[in-house]
Amino acid sequence: MDYPSKVLAKAVDEISGLPGIGKKTALRLALHLLKQPSSKAANLGNSLISLVNDIKYCRECHNFSDFEICEICSSEKRSDALICIVEDVRDVIAIENTGKYRGKYLILGGKISPMEGVGPNQLNISSIEKKLNEGKAQEFIFALSATMEGDTTAYYIYKKFKNTGINFTSIARGISVGDELEYADEVSLGRSIINRLPYNEKD
Repeated sequence: MDYPSKVLAKAVDEISGLPGIGKKTALRLALHLLKQPSSKAANLGNSLISLVNDIKYCRECHNFSDFEICEICSSEKRSDALICIVEDVRDVIAIENTGKYRGKYLILGGKISPMEGVGPNQLNISSIEKKLNEGKAQEFIFALSATMEGDTTAYYIYKKFKNTGINFTSIARGISVGDELEYADEVSLGRSIINRLPYNEKD
């Protein structure tokens, strides 16, 4: 696609590098920004720079945060006894939107996937051991996607820590097999949290 300006072409290239955005959509967004007051584009640019430079990872659960410890981990209204194990931040947002969970989280940062070169050492699995050593956690809830990789990850964690005496449960499979957690509707996801099941090697 030919552009009348190299500046426009550069903007389109950068925008189209985002997931799910093709060249046509990127061009439409760039042209939209050009029609807005320059302050709009400046605010957007500053927000993106701040996103990259200022956002932190919670040292307790690895969630995005403005502080060293996120609002969920620092809240006295959240139970330290319940730890929900999820793949990434989008899953936390999905579960929080249900309003059904009052425990805390541990974000793995992905799932075991040999095909993609992701092994256990590349995930935040060591943080589970830290939670166990603190002695507050009583139950770990697997809220991983209902895929082969999600099941493999849950099984690995269960095998690694099953002799610690901790209680492992899994969200009920109101979530269809093969589904990613972030795409589940809030009602089904909320019921899955409430009706969670004991996790064992036969799951």
